[in-house]
Amino acid sequence: MLTPGQAADSPQFVPVMDKIKVRGPVGRPRTRPDAAAGDKAYSSRANRAYLRRRGIKAVIPEKADQAANRKRKGRHGGRPVSHDPELYKQRNTAERCINRMKDWRGIAFRTDKTPDSYLAGLHLRGAILWLRSLPTRP
Repeated sequence: MLTPGQAADSPQFVPVMDKIKVRGPVGRPRTRPDAAAGDKAYSSRANRAYLRRRGIKAVIPEKADQAANRKRKGRHGGRPVSHDPELYKQRNTAERCINRMKDWRGIAFRTDKTPDSYLAGLHLRGAILWLRSLPTRP
């Protein structure tokens, strides 16, 4: 999903999740992953409710202010959110990929004027990273 450079990421969570396709060894791609990992910016009640409705495990830490708000309400504040730190560590792989994409200055600083040319740069950079990851023949 392409948005303006100054737009926040969290409002795009649901549209991005709706477009996800998880490929398996056989059959058509699944549209529901087992889990979704994100940083604290995605820790909104709406995002968690969306994941719960779809049966997707949320691997998103709770913001400190949200935890304090919940604790302030006492037993009416609800249960603490579950968080799997081991699954959360795997999020590092996606973060490193994003940083590799941003090695290109045009992608990092969003210098392209049109969304089409920016998206083309993303596709080109992704293809280059994929080609470099292939094993070389001796």
